[in-house]
Amino acid sequence: MNVILLGELRGKGGEGDVVDVAQGYAENYLFPNRLALPATPGNIKQLEERRHNIEVREAKRVADAEATKAALEGKVVAIEARVGEEDQLFGSVTSAMIADAIKDQIGIEIDRKRIAREGSIKRAGRHEIEIGLYRDINAKVSVAVVPEGSRADAAAPAADVAEAAEEAVAEATE
Repeated sequence: MNVILLGELRGKGGEGDVVDVAQGYAENYLFPNRLALPATPGNIKQLEERRHNIEVREAKRVADAEATKAALEGKVVAIEARVGEEDQLFGSVTSAMIADAIKDQIGIEIDRKRIAREGSIKRAGRHEIEIGLYRDINAKVSVAVVPEGSRADAAAPAADVAEAAEEAVAEATE
């Protein structure tokens, strides 16, 4: 069944895209949640009339994502965690913890669902994570997991925080 998307739908497309989906998915999820319209000739004609407005909104979303990427790219955020022997954490670092750390230390609010990790972070040290900002626009951020009580002052620049995090990890391993 062909539908017209009314917003970005991960894995399917963006606003104004005509995509083919299962009929049950469309009728039970997309239509009731107002995420899509049936691709009837009348709706397609309306879509063509709105195409310019959609392109303007899309350009704004891409520009916002690029600005956020520039602000995030290459930054280091420090997260305190309880560390046991051999730098093993009690628990793991979650996406919500990373999102909170980015908001506190860099000042940019990120949806935790956009943080992509290959596995859970269960060791102290530096870990690279990728944040999906919009479609194919991704930013790479380093997460420095440090033992509790060893983090530098929150007002310190990110480089100082990263340095302090690396020193704390080195001390914990000795």
